[in-house]
Amino acid sequence: MDKKIEIYCHNTRSNILVEGGERLIDIYNRLQLDASLPAVTARVNNKSESLDFCVYNKCDVEFVDITHPSGMRAYIRSLCFVLYKAITDLFPGTQLRIEHSISNGNYCLLGDGEQPIDSEKVTLLRQRMQEIIAQNLPFEQHLAYTTEVVDIFLKQGLPEKVELLQSSGDLYTTYYSLDGLADIYYSWLVPSTGYLQVFDLQPYANGMLLLPPDKYNPTQVATPIDQQKMLNAFNEYTTFNHIIGIDGVGKLNRSIDDDRVSTLIKVAEALHEKKIAKIAEDIADRFEQGGARIVLISGPSSSGKTTFSKRLSIQLMTNRLVPAAISLDDYFVNRVNTPLDENGDYDYESLYALDLQRFNDDLQRLLKGECVALPTYDFKSGSRVETGKTLQLTPNTVLILEGIHALNPELTATIPDKQKFRIYASALTSLSIDDHNWIPTTDNRLLRRIVRDAKTRGVSPKDTIARWGSVRRGEDRWIFPYQENADAMFNSSLLFELAVIRDYAMPVLRSVPRNCPEYAEASRLLKFLHYFRSLPEKEIPPTSLLREFLGGSSFRY
Repeated sequence: MDKKIEIYCHNTRSNILVEGGERLIDIYNRLQLDASLPAVTARVNNKSESLDFCVYNKCDVEFVDITHPSGMRAYIRSLCFVLYKAITDLFPGTQLRIEHSISNGNYCLLGDGEQPIDSEKVTLLRQRMQEIIAQNLPFEQHLAYTTEVVDIFLKQGLPEKVELLQSSGDLYTTYYSLDGLADIYYSWLVPSTGYLQVFDLQPYANGMLLLPPDKYNPTQVATPIDQQKMLNAFNEYTTFNHIIGIDGVGKLNRSIDDDRVSTLIKVAEALHEKKIAKIAEDIADRFEQGGARIVLISGPSSSGKTTFSKRLSIQLMTNRLVPAAISLDDYFVNRVNTPLDENGDYDYESLYALDLQRFNDDLQRLLKGECVALPTYDFKSGSRVETGKTLQLTPNTVLILEGIHALNPELTATIPDKQKFRIYASALTSLSIDDHNWIPTTDNRLLRRIVRDAKTRGVSPKDTIARWGSVRRGEDRWIFPYQENADAMFNSSLLFELAVIRDYAMPVLRSVPRNCPEYAEASRLLKFLHYFRSLPEKEIPPTSLLREFLGGSSFRY
């Protein structure tokens, strides 16, 4: 007699009986849930699992579609495997490199990326992907000795995967196969190619843009947007990585093992300083021509904007300019006048949480040389107070304004463009796990924020993860649409940083309780960090941007 197991299904909000050893996909199909989108993964006891997961014990189960971030990630990873399969079928021996997320898709290169991919080749690949999807081929999961998996990837000509696995120290490795072709991903795929009906492949710069469903309208393909400046910033760093020979985690691990990372840290920090010095020189040049009196610095959460602005101020002083900072937070309207979000809570990330009229009036008066009384916002009382603090610009003074809305034209609508120099800062992670697994910029920033919040703000990783979705929605609305307005882009990521953050992040991530929804994200990040060798922080200089998150900075925050 088969053993029956009772599980709780969050989708039906009820207990159901299942067969011992039954797969989640079979349970889901039997439930026939009334859903507009099919489940692609699941959460079992607040941990992400594939739909091939077999139930042997009582548990809580939630089936997840692509409107959930973990479902969308599984969909995109699966699309990448289908693209790899199409390339292998049509152009055997051609290397695929999935560089990074940009323009609402994933930027992909063939070979060394030097020669542009023509539209005819992209059309052939798109058609082959559609054929593979129409066949509804299964993504088969396998567990084997790591040495065996290394041999598979050696035969397939994937040296970055080989190096990654050889540096992992794992006895066993999970990999996937699609119609006889093997690949490895650091989390789950959808059950079969038939799930991947919504996608597109388009020529983009020297490569291709693999477009998934729109996250806000998942029955439609995401619409590409112009992000040429962002692409240039990414390309500069990926080129740098290729030159120094470290473009994947396996090679970074090897440099740590071989005790070569000291030079890497110095070179990466020097590159930051060189970029900041160049931006300061550009501001000084514009200033001398009668412009650039106001420097506007924007970027998403945990981009290192504060440390960047402090290091930029130092470089401006070497160009005989006097930086003066104004905090946008001091221009919040009184709390009772703050706009509300969709949940009825105060929306402090809204542009209209700021007193735009007062802010622009003060800027205009400052540019005219007047002495201006600056407000201060009291967060405890939720009101603006006048403390008598004043500011008057000297002939060589440059105003530094840092905030999420800095590149939004509406913030400084009354200030002539020639008076403004706009900078966008973000951690544009150029290091990849391997050829087909990129490191999302948002994961890098989230890990920075988790470490900083736990270390200096007394905020648990559970609470940081819980708030991250709201932070990301605010970025989508108030920051990302304006990033191409920038006169300069600064990539705040450091090639080695995740190897350093690892030892800070892993202990606090392990503290997230299993009985809360945030456990799934904590577990995913722990699995991701497992790929990195540990790198002690002792050689990180006190002026490093990374110190904003680790502590030990020589700057005051």
